[in-house]
Amino acid sequence: MTTETAHETAGTPDRWPETAEALMRSRFEAFRHKDAAWLLASWHPRARPAELRFDPEIRWRGLQIVDTVAGGPDDAEGIVEFRATYVAGGQSGVQHERSRFVRDEGHWVYLDGDVTE
Repeated sequence: MTTETAHETAGTPDRWPETAEALMRSRFEAFRHKDAAWLLASWHPRARPAELRFDPEIRWRGLQIVDTVAGGPDDAEGIVEFRATYVAGGQSGVQHERSRFVRDEGHWVYLDGDVTE
């Protein structure tokens, strides 16, 4: 599965990302394309917001995976640490986060994350 198509196949179990890192990559692409449906579908139900609002000034540019802990096809939990670059108001920025993923009904979902400076 490519990250370019993962966010377009929400709700199709045969195409759901098989690892926490693959889900993180698909969620980054969903943020880049403002795909709220995939972001909400891939969020754990107990932590999922009712709706998403995208900042129209932010353009997500790139994703760097810094570290992964577990999160493989046979794991129940995983951590993906990443740096996502963006441009907002003509200024470059980086969001550095350590995200937690868990399985829900057999699928990887985003649970929460700690943003670092």
